[in-house]
Amino acid sequence: MKLRLVLAVLLLANTGYWLWSRGDLAGFGLAPASLNEREPQRLSRQVHPEWLQIRKEGKGNSTGGAP
Repeated sequence: MKLRLVLAVLLLANTGYWLWSRGDLAGFGLAPASLNEREPQRLSRQVHPEWLQIRKEGKGNSTGGAP
């Protein structure tokens, strides 16, 4: 019986945390601090993301320098 109670409490706590982290409880004044930090704002604050280049280093490539 105690195990069922512990399981129910953990399930409710997990559901509550999931709703809080998504911002669904913001109407009740329970919004996480990073609710306004969604992807569009973070992308707009990036400095020259187009400069990023991903290069594949081969085994025979001996540049002699650090990556």
